[in-house]
Amino acid sequence: MVDRSNAKIVIVGAGHGGGNAVAALRQMGHAGEIVLIGDEPIVPYHRPPLSKAYLKGTAAMDSLKLRPESFYETAAVTLRLGRRVTSVDPDARSVALDDGTAEPYDILILATGSRARRLAIPGTDLSGIHYLRSIGDADAIRDAVGPGRRLAIVGGGYVGLEAAASALSLGASVTLLEREDRILARVACAPLAAFFDRYHRAKGLEIRTQVQVEAFVGDGARVTGIRLADGEILPCDAAIVGVGAEICDELAREAGLTCERGGVVVDENARTSTPDVYAIGDMTWRPMPLYGGRMFRLESVPNALEQARRAAADIMGKPAPAHEVPWFWSDQYDLKLQIAGVPFDSHRLVIRGSVEEGSFAIFHLAEDGRILAVEAVNRGPDFMAGRTLVGDARVIDPERLTDVSIPLKEMAAR
Repeated sequence: MVDRSNAKIVIVGAGHGGGNAVAALRQMGHAGEIVLIGDEPIVPYHRPPLSKAYLKGTAAMDSLKLRPESFYETAAVTLRLGRRVTSVDPDARSVALDDGTAEPYDILILATGSRARRLAIPGTDLSGIHYLRSIGDADAIRDAVGPGRRLAIVGGGYVGLEAAASALSLGASVTLLEREDRILARVACAPLAAFFDRYHRAKGLEIRTQVQVEAFVGDGARVTGIRLADGEILPCDAAIVGVGAEICDELAREAGLTCERGGVVVDENARTSTPDVYAIGDMTWRPMPLYGGRMFRLESVPNALEQARRAAADIMGKPAPAHEVPWFWSDQYDLKLQIAGVPFDSHRLVIRGSVEEGSFAIFHLAEDGRILAVEAVNRGPDFMAGRTLVGDARVIDPERLTDVSIPLKEMAAR
């Protein structure tokens, strides 16, 4: 039987999950070899700023790194960067790499994340069409936008809106195309989406909903426009596609791990169906203890961090960290959106603060009155207190929630 405290651990994926799994293992006293494999040629870095501060040029590359290169040397971590794992053999306890080598393991952590979903329409091979997932993508977009440039964004989710805000600040004219009848259709309630729609339009963003993109058109090899279903061609000098993500679960599926449509199935401690193989981050279909254990996939940095810590604790035989309330954020212009919880089966919305003044929180209540989630705009204290209320599954009188004269932290106090 493998001594887990000295086991050789191979981590596939050098993003938030993989990078933080390394740190958690060393912090918990793991003494064995750790190998971190990533397909980008740089150490793990923060991805959320790519559509915001980094794209605008206000954050440097070094500031994005989760930890400096020296950390991995000091922590005796073997880095295999710029390499792609092509297969996993759980029986042989080994992974094969694209350079023809193999890396044996005692314990494997899969943290392969997700990739930007591609549009399956004509013209996607034209240059000037961008997807935003890596620092290289952000560099290419930054080179493509600026004063006098016409940018088209396909997709009205958070990435599209963040990129639009950044591009407008760089002087580009921007048109955002969304096939649904509103922006943020999958990820935000209607009042919150309506607020962001008005705010973006006031900043100069052209938003067109209920439009279907049929093809990219170009002059030679470069994109010059987007053809819509009604035949209109929208001119552009560059385009960004932000229509969601696809799970990178091919390695897991081919290795025989149990997978669902939502990703690689794991338990509360990130264990997969295969012994000594863990999975963390965007790629996982995980239980949600705060919501009765229902299975769900979370795309967020906090989720990757939580699963990294729980996997490390399980490997090291230490008590599992407390379950965290899922949370997310988005920065657009001078707006900070912070979300705590997931509004499963939301029955009622309660708004605290002023939507008109751009400082408010929207609470999602279950039928029995429990607070399921909160979406807060420029209202940090309400977000923090709301996280506590969500985590405690508290029932608060809606009239008290709307009364801004009562600090929310008083309601959150036990």
